[in-house]
Amino acid sequence: MTSYIDVDVRPILRAGGEPFSVIMAALGRLETGQGIRLYATFKPTPLFAVLGDKGFAHSERALDDGEWEILFTPGDAPSAAPSLQAAVPNVWPDPVVQLDNRDLDPPEPMVRILGAADQLAPGQTLSALLRREPLLLFPHLEKRGFRWLGGFTPDGTTYELTVRAPQ
Repeated sequence: MTSYIDVDVRPILRAGGEPFSVIMAALGRLETGQGIRLYATFKPTPLFAVLGDKGFAHSERALDDGEWEILFTPGDAPSAAPSLQAAVPNVWPDPVVQLDNRDLDPPEPMVRILGAADQLAPGQTLSALLRREPLLLFPHLEKRGFRWLGGFTPDGTTYELTVRAPQ
């Protein structure tokens, strides 16, 4: 039976912070058979792939206040892909490019982000503001070796995306 460590990143998100390093630190403290119960202000879709690569299945539940509880349960052995923990430092550098794509119609936000991302030096980041979660963008970023973090602001009106160039 799986036991879960609670990781509540809602205060970090409400303060405008980035909780990725907190989540990865909790992941590093897990013992065999343990999972993570994550509380977030938004559905952390990109995190599903990150922890999926580490062998965790997820199940999600919307809470009454529009926030989310996500269970990351250990499952299959991690894939042969390189460890994200090793590939991505816990602290990402400040963005060198900031894009506000909220007033653009598809596919222009994706085109602008991919164009700007291709100009980043190894390890640099860009940030982008969007009206919706860029689900069609994620496979393109992954194919090019980029990592990303994102989520909706607490008011649910803006999706904040950070993209990091491969090193």
